Amino acid sequence: MAIKEDAENNVRDQKIREPLMPRGENNLTDEEEGSGAQTSSKGHSWMVYFSTFVAVCGSYEFGSCAGYSSPTQTAIREDLSLSLAEYSVFGSILTFGAMIGAITSGPIADFIGRKGAMRVSTLFCVAGWLAIYFAKGALPLDIGRLATGYGMGVFSYVVPVFIAEIAPKNLRGALTAANQLMICCGVSVSFIIGTFLTWRVLALTGLIPCAILFLGLFFIPESPRWLAKKRKEKEFEAALQKLRGKDADISQEATEIQDYIETLERLPKAKVLDLFQRRYLRSVTIGVGLMVFQQFGGINGICFYVSNIFESAGFSSSIGTIVYAVLQVVVTGLATIVIDRAGRKPLLFVSATGLVLGCLLTGISFYLKVNELALKSVPALAVTGILLYIGSFSAGMGAVPWVIMSEIFPINIKGVAGSLATLVNWFGAWAVSYTFNFLMTWSSYGTFILYAAINALAILFVAVMVPETKGRTLEQIQAAING
Repeated sequence: MAIKEDAENNVRDQKIREPLMPRGENNLTDEEEGSGAQTSSKGHSWMVYFSTFVAVCGSYEFGSCAGYSSPTQTAIREDLSLSLAEYSVFGSILTFGAMIGAITSGPIADFIGRKGAMRVSTLFCVAGWLAIYFAKGALPLDIGRLATGYGMGVFSYVVPVFIAEIAPKNLRGALTAANQLMICCGVSVSFIIGTFLTWRVLALTGLIPCAILFLGLFFIPESPRWLAKKRKEKEFEAALQKLRGKDADISQEATEIQDYIETLERLPKAKVLDLFQRRYLRSVTIGVGLMVFQQFGGINGICFYVSNIFESAGFSSSIGTIVYAVLQVVVTGLATIVIDRAGRKPLLFVSATGLVLGCLLTGISFYLKVNELALKSVPALAVTGILLYIGSFSAGMGAVPWVIMSEIFPINIKGVAGSLATLVNWFGAWAVSYTFNFLMTWSSYGTFILYAAINALAILFVAVMVPETKGRTLEQIQAAING
């Protein structure tokens, strides 16, 4: 979509509240948009893919950290003579570290850049894994887990944001969704190799993605949008040209980015309270709302205790968990392929509908078990419900909220708003995982009915609040939402 000529010639004389792009053009197709955007999208180079690969090593590290405690519980407790309470602290302190990382991730990424934030996160993860490897007691174990949690929190924000800022619009959804795919891979690989590696060696495997990421950062460009925001014009143009290919025409894309940032720079520096101004309220509501529904729909309670759920339903926990892990990776991979074709909203609708059905099936299975009705059908219903749940989550609600979060916030509030959304996500992860066992004690089938109701509300939220962002530049998306 081309920027009006009078906007290009008189940017400094425009009123702050004037949208960068006309509101009536929000639904233009790719063919109706400016040729410069098309050229840069089609002329992307291998550097976009390589930069994404380097960045999602942080996502894989995220998954390695999250999946570490499940296969190592028995061995760590025996070797270090830890009580159940001490190991519970070790497991849960990861989330608190991630919350701290979420709070600081936006300011760090804004101050030292997206690459700088990934370097900081990598160093924390390395220090954490080494502390766990050399641990002789509970304290160094917890310090190491807290450090890896902090790295996770920073990665969970900066990786999707970096990918969204470097990717051309026709690849942005798929490349950003690769973040969730690699998280799933990290969790699944940790679970599988953790069954035959010692817990100390498993900790050392967490250093491998850190090494690849840290070295790879020396060979990829910084986010062009961050460089433009910092007024590093030569570096900005060089980075954008490197990402789009040496023969690509980047003139219009560069002009759109610079003009949009120039307009945003005239606004005061964003603080937390500024997020609730009318001009930003919709984007903040969308970003935070999607994180609320992603987590409070029950994913972390089900994920952390899936073995117990299968056992409670009378099904083999080992077989069920392996199928669960494989299905998660396969479906997330498929969603990554289709997200830029199907769009964000259709995937969210399909995903949330499947989550409702999965929760209802699982709830029915526990209702039958509690009331001793049709007991032979209970394991089949429970397994079908859980697998439908994780398949549906992986198809949309797992990856798409992070994709949309990376797209909708203007760059002048992206650090603060992204930190808020990530913090809400991690708080939800802790709250659901902490309350799950209490809810199951209260009512096993009632727990899943509650999650089904929350996921039903997610369908309504997506229908009313969430825009389709497929095939549009970040500047077009943000102008349409916040204009």
